[in-house]
Amino acid sequence: MCSVTFWPKGRNYRLAMNRDELRSRVAALPPSVHEVYGRRVLHPREPGGGTWINLNDAGITLALVNGYAETARAPAPVASRGGVVLAARTADQPDQVTVLVGALPLAQMNPFRLIGIFPGTGTVHEWRWNRVALTARSHPWAPRQWISSGFDEAGARRARSGVFQRCREAADAGSEAWLHRLHASHEPMRGPYSTCMHRADAATVSYTEIESFHGRQVMRYRSGSPCGCGMLISTDLTQAANSGWRR
Repeated sequence: MCSVTFWPKGRNYRLAMNRDELRSRVAALPPSVHEVYGRRVLHPREPGGGTWINLNDAGITLALVNGYAETARAPAPVASRGGVVLAARTADQPDQVTVLVGALPLAQMNPFRLIGIFPGTGTVHEWRWNRVALTARSHPWAPRQWISSGFDEAGARRARSGVFQRCREAADAGSEAWLHRLHASHEPMRGPYSTCMHRADAATVSYTEIESFHGRQVMRYRSGSPCGCGMLISTDLTQAANSGWRR
């Protein structure tokens, strides 16, 4: 269960993601920088190693949301969808993502949608696995949201999309402060349909914000609901490179 907001400005962009999970789920680890096949990548991760969002030094973001609109489910043993972003995190072209994700044991995975932001070409791509086929489509380089909900996906989309459309008219739309307000929003009311989601058994458990501006790649991360007072951890891939970081 997640909400992802994308806002471009020229070839630059900001993106924010709320990750919604069961309250009983083990907390994820904050973002760290890794060097993989000569490319610096930055992402948070599950204790078991998987992730749901990644930023690499080409300014490319990949974000995964579950495909709750698809009713088919994988047979046991089910492979974790946390490996999808990991598999494609070094890609710098959409075709590479298709190949890398296609090589995964998809037959053992539940449905998902993978979002790819490619500033070099000014393109947005989306891959969908529906338990039958992996398909790809492109979207305009324009503000957009993706929403998933295991509680009521259609209802959550209506409620959160309505808030997004109203907020688009704000004078500071697309700014860092605007993104955070949107993802901390409890409109139309605090609960399962609000962007910052709260239920008795589940909630928004982390907030990730990405900024790719003029060659500078930054990820900000907060463990816990974005409406809370936890600190945002900021990691700059450019500074990591200039400091001589290696792994």
